[in-house]
Parts: sequence; C-alpha cells; structure tokens
Amino acid sequence: MFNSFHDLAGRQLAGGTLTRDDARAILASDDSQLLELTAAAATLRRAHFGNTVKVNYLVNLKSGLCPEDCTYCSQRLGSAAEILKYTWLKPEEAAEQAASGIRAGASRVCLVASGKGPTDRDVDRVANMVAGLKDEHPQVEVCACLGILKDGQAEKLKTAGVDAYNHNLNTSESNYADICTTHEYSDRVRTVNHAKDAGLSPCSGLIVGMGESDEELIDAVFALRELETDSIPVNFLMPFEGTPLEDTWLLTPAHCLRILALVRFACPSTELRMAGGREMHLRSLQPLALHVANSLFLGDYLTSEGQAAKADLEMIADAGFTVLAPAGPVPTAAADDDGAPTQISIRRRGAGTELAPNA
Repeated sequence: MFNSFHDLAGRQLAGGTLTRDDARAILASDDSQLLELTAAAATLRRAHFGNTVKVNYLVNLKSGLCPEDCTYCSQRLGSAAEILKYTWLKPEEAAEQAASGIRAGASRVCLVASGKGPTDRDVDRVANMVAGLKDEHPQVEVCACLGILKDGQAEKLKTAGVDAYNHNLNTSESNYADICTTHEYSDRVRTVNHAKDAGLSPCSGLIVGMGESDEELIDAVFALRELETDSIPVNFLMPFEGTPLEDTWLLTPAHCLRILALVRFACPSTELRMAGGREMHLRSLQPLALHVANSLFLGDYLTSEGQAAKADLEMIADAGFTVLAPAGPVPTAAADDDGAPTQISIRRRGAGTELAPNA
C-alpha cells in the first residue's frame, strides 16, 4: 500500500501499475482527503497532457428506434422517454451539425447512430459523410460510434478517413447481463479489438451510477486498462423517465470525482473524458474535475441537453486550462445550482430539428 496519494502518483509516474487494493483505497477515501486525491491525480494529468483540454462534439446521426434493451438508455427498445426519434440525417445536415461544434472549438467530432450495429450500407453512408467532413475540415478528428462492428467494417471506416471508433464497455463483465440482454459483453470487447486491428484509435469507457459495486467498477476500469484504449469517456447515469433506471440517483459530486481519479491513476497517460451527466452529478465540482480529466463533450448529448457551450469554454479558461483548438463563444443559459439532483432536460434542438444546436 501507499502512504499518501502523492506517493501513489509518484509510483505511477515511475511506471507503476495500480493494484486492486490501491483502487479500493481511492474509492473508499473520505471527503477530507478529496483535495489531496485530486491534487495527486492532477500531477499525472499534467505530466501527460499539460494544461490542455480536448473538446469533443457529438452529432446524433440517427436517434431512437433501437432494438437493444440496455436499461440505462433513453433510445432502448420499449423506452417511454420522450426523446427525438429520426432516421439517418442527410449528409449536408450532418456536416452542418459538425461545423457548429468545430466553430465552438471542438477538435474531434463524434458521429453516433443508434442501433445494435451498422449494415454495410450504413457504413458506406457514414463513409460518405466523413469524406465530405474531412474535405471541409481536414484538421478535425472524426470518431464513429455505430455499435457492434462486423468483419471488414472497421477497415472501411478507416479507409474513409475515420480516425477513432467508440464502443463503451459501460460496466464490468459480471454486471453486464443486468443492464443488457440483447448482446453480450464479449461483443463489445470484440468490437474494440476490431477497431484497434483496423488502425482506428480505440475509445471505450464507462457508465457509472447504475448500481454497480466498487469491485465491479474496479473490474471495468481494469478491463479498459487491459484493452489499452486511447481514450476513456466516463458517463454518469442520467436516469431518464421511461427507462428501467429512472429515479436511480446513487452518485454524489465527491464520489464522481473519486471515480475519475481512479481512472486517471489506473491509466495515467490515457485521454480521460468527463462525459454525459457531468453537469447534474459533478455539478459545482466540474472545474475541479478538469484537474483530473483532460477532455469533455461540448454542448448537448445524444438525447439530452448539456451545459451551454459558452459556459463550458468559460469554465475551462477560468480553471487555467486551454482548449486544443480555437474556441468561439456561444450564448449561455442559466445553470441549476441549487444542489439538488438536476431534472434531465430532453434535447429538442440541433440534429433532427430545425433549431440551432447548443454549440
């Protein structure tokens, strides 16, 4: 065991490997140790990423209408969540949405489509979108998130100019059957490996707050470490009404910060993204979390509203960090700061609507 979190950070900087006992100690730390834990994790973050924050932007190419039964998802089969539902965006619509995020400072655009996985025709459709996007914005990274890949599809995406592929493990293998029965944990691992083998940068992460135990959370983080993913998005459960996990509020801001610190200590040099649900769960600790995570999504998520893009960019600057790409201001919206669980705001703008996106 270590004597202090700073000792643990020094060990990690020297090439050490986080043990299960170390991970348990991080998750079990009390509130009086939170600043020490954050400061120690920050030494790892700054050693590998300096004072930069990578800004990512989501484009929801196809919303809802999913045949999968993932309990956390507002787009799942049988979901009663009142979300936007639409089939594939036209290429020009997708390009317009992506441009909004790029103008706001995003250096990576994530093209996401609901469903178990793409058909070959779907892959061709996305490939055409990517080709147009790269013509207009050659400096921008493109990440695709289309579900479980079949043989040869990752290679097609790579040839089309896709840089990365996202497919989250979400939780531990032992917990997986409790959150999804229409595919298996091994399908997700296989897809991440397909992406790696094709030369795509692997992006895979978690959803926390679904009732997982500390041991299951550690299992999931260590599985991601074993996969050697280049980026790890950590999502905090948004318990949508009309899904099996509605009214599941198990996270505190402090514990969210501990979870981010756990991932940083386990994977010191990996891009760590605070993703969906950060606004309602980290709340006023978001700026502090930037000292642990080095990446975030700007603006809205797939089916829910995020923090206003201007507020995100101001938060980054106020915390002493710089964005990896030029950022332009956007009108801001008032934040909910009453300390209570934030009501989920369903996204009703941006992709699939006639309203401008939040970017």
